[in-house]
Amino acid sequence: MRALLKALLDLLLYSNIWIAVAAVAMAAQTQLLLAGRFMPTPLIGFIFFATLFLYAAHRIVGLARSRPFTADGRYAVIARFRSHIVFYALIAGLCAGIFALRLPLRLLGWSAAPCLVAALYVAPVWRGLRLRDLPFVKIFLIALAWSWITVALPAVEAGLSYAWPAHLMVLERAAFIFAITLPFDIRDMKVDAYNGVKTLPSALGARASQRLAGLALLLMFALAALNYYLNAYSLGQFAALTASAALSGVLVFYAEEGRPDYYYTGLLDGMMVVQFVFIALAG
Repeated sequence: MRALLKALLDLLLYSNIWIAVAAVAMAAQTQLLLAGRFMPTPLIGFIFFATLFLYAAHRIVGLARSRPFTADGRYAVIARFRSHIVFYALIAGLCAGIFALRLPLRLLGWSAAPCLVAALYVAPVWRGLRLRDLPFVKIFLIALAWSWITVALPAVEAGLSYAWPAHLMVLERAAFIFAITLPFDIRDMKVDAYNGVKTLPSALGARASQRLAGLALLLMFALAALNYYLNAYSLGQFAALTASAALSGVLVFYAEEGRPDYYYTGLLDGMMVVQFVFIALAG
C-alpha cells in the first residue's frame, strides 16, 4: 500500500500535473479576487496545459544537464519515467495549442511575452545556455512569468487590467512566487554549482536567502493590506492571504538543502493551491 501511494505521489508531482494545478489555482484565485467568481474559460485550459508542457520540457532538458545526480532522489524518478514525461509534454503541447486558438487575439498578444520568456527559460538559446543559466536571473524570471500569467492575463480577460487592484496584485503575486521559489535554489545548490549557474543562495548563503524570502512575504502582506485598504479585498480575503503568507514563511524557514524533494515540489509548490483554497473559503 505504501509503495502504491508513493507511486501515485510521484506520478502527481513528476508528471507536472501538480504544478499545472497550482497554476490554474493561482489564475482562478485572481478571478475570484477581481471578478468575484471562478470562470472555466479557454484561458484556464491554456494555462493548465502550457504549464504542463513547459515544466515537462524543463525536466527533460534539465535531466541531460544533471547526469551525476540521477542515481537517486527526484532525478532518478525523472530518469526512470523520462519517456512518460516526453509523452505528457507532447499531449500537453497539443492541447495548449488547441486552447490558444480559442483565445481572443488581444489575450494572445498579452500571452506572447511571458510564453516567450518561459520557452527561453527552458530551451538553450546561445552556446547551449538558457535564460535560467544566466547569473541570478532565474528566480526573477519565474516570479515575473508566474505573476503575469496568473494575474495579468485573467485581469485582461475580465477587462480589469488597468485597475489599480490588478496592478498591486501583480506585484503581490510576484513577491509570493519569489518567496516560495527561492528555497528551490537552496535545494539545487549542488546541481547549480555543477552547471556553473550562480544563484542568490550560492552568493548569499542558505540562511540569508531564507531571510530574503521572508522579506518578500512581508512585501506580499503589505501589498495585500493596500488592496484591502482600497476595498479591493474583503477582510476575509485579506486574512486568507495573510494566513497563507505566514504558513509559507514557516515552510521557507525550515527549507534546507537535505530535505526530500516532496517538501519542495509537494509542500512549497502546494502553497499556491492552499492559498487558493483559503481565498475560496473566505468567500
